[in-house]
Amino acid sequence: MAKASRPLIDLYDPAVARGVLEALSLKRDGGPAAPDTVSRKRRILVNALYHAIEQWELGSNPLDRTRWRVPKQASAVDPRVVVNPQQARDLLAALSYVGGFKRARGRRLVGLFAGMYYAGLRPEEAVAVTLADCTLPVSGWGRLVLHRTRPQAGKRWTDSGEMHDDRGLKSRPPGEVRIVPLPPHLVAIWRDSVRTFGTAPDGRLFFTERGTILGYTTIHRAWKDARALALSPELAATPLGERPYDLRHSALSTWLAAGADPAEVAQRARNSVEFLLTRYAKCLYDRQSLTNQRIEDLLEAYDSRPDRAAG
Repeated sequence: MAKASRPLIDLYDPAVARGVLEALSLKRDGGPAAPDTVSRKRRILVNALYHAIEQWELGSNPLDRTRWRVPKQASAVDPRVVVNPQQARDLLAALSYVGGFKRARGRRLVGLFAGMYYAGLRPEEAVAVTLADCTLPVSGWGRLVLHRTRPQAGKRWTDSGEMHDDRGLKSRPPGEVRIVPLPPHLVAIWRDSVRTFGTAPDGRLFFTERGTILGYTTIHRAWKDARALALSPELAATPLGERPYDLRHSALSTWLAAGADPAEVAQRARNSVEFLLTRYAKCLYDRQSLTNQRIEDLLEAYDSRPDRAAG
């Protein structure tokens, strides 16, 4: 590494420092990297430079002399990706037809995707849900005490050598929990999943045939097949519900469209109110048509009233 690396002192040259920063904004294939990825790489670089300062290898941070900012990310979610409630129901129904009936490749995942849509769970949260953390009554609303995530990191990057890491909630201190209300429709789906498939040895609700943690490839492949079954060719060719994560976008957008208190929605999703309104307020698919219909109904109601002046 020493032979292949340039001396740290070279970073004091603004041209070299800018070249390093520009390289952070590119993927290995030369395409632009996502802003979140660029920010993460820059934080790692800055931490490494401060470590070099602590070791007396550098006198100051060379990047302070270079005016360069991380490319801005689009502040709002693309409205084209957000499904409405009817489309969500169609997609969940289509999942039950993915794969053969015996292996139940799609039926095993209906509850997983339903959790993303009806409870606003992230994928790494949904795969970690256990029966012990759930209250699933016969009728009415249920509750989930969320405290664990299982993001897929790869065997080379986990302490246990497993494909999935074992972490707490995203961007939260270890041990912090989030209480997630579960709508009756989701409670029914999860109860049916437990009756049909049981739970994994560690109590997880959603798992592979061998009881292992569901990987991103399995989840994305099943979702792709479900979109092909549920959506018309015209809609399937659009970004509508293209990624499983879009179900979380749809959930938060639907709650806001239903008139829910933004502060309560932000608490359930573990976001700030400002972030929530900036990213999700305009995203419900076909929301404009719903608003147009409400305006039309109101105008028609006044048109049908007798003329008070004439009376």
